Amino acid sequence: MMAVIKRCQTDESTSVNGDLFQESNGPTDGYAAIAQVDIQRQEPESLRKWREEQRSRLEALDSASKAAEEEWREKAKKELEDWHVHQSEQMEKNKANNRSSEEAFLAESDGPGAEWERVARLCDFNPKTSKQAKDVSRMRSILISLKQTPLIR
Repeated sequence: MMAVIKRCQTDESTSVNGDLFQESNGPTDGYAAIAQVDIQRQEPESLRKWREEQRSRLEALDSASKAAEEEWREKAKKELEDWHVHQSEQMEKNKANNRSSEEAFLAESDGPGAEWERVARLCDFNPKTSKQAKDVSRMRSILISLKQTPLIR
């Protein structure tokens, strides 16, 4: 019995998990055998032509979509830069306008304690002309009382 096993080991044999298997001439993998049959079987000329045409169409579509995407990216980048420029210009205008308004407001200063007088000039205290939906009567009364008797510091 030992002689038989030794003879098998000297022949072209393979050991898998301790079991001895004889090598074969064909592929041992079942999928490889199927793939080999597929290679041997030639596809019709019309199918081969269609595959090549389809591949070329898909490549053309891919290149066109990549070009369009690149164009959109460039356009979006330009629009974003334009928006940032416009936004910074608008902010500079607002800053300048706010500074000039603040300077004019401070130039009107009548001295200390006249702040509420200036606030009263900016507010509309007539309840009948106010077209606001919210009730601002309490705020109006507070501003009027502060105008009449300013806070002492």
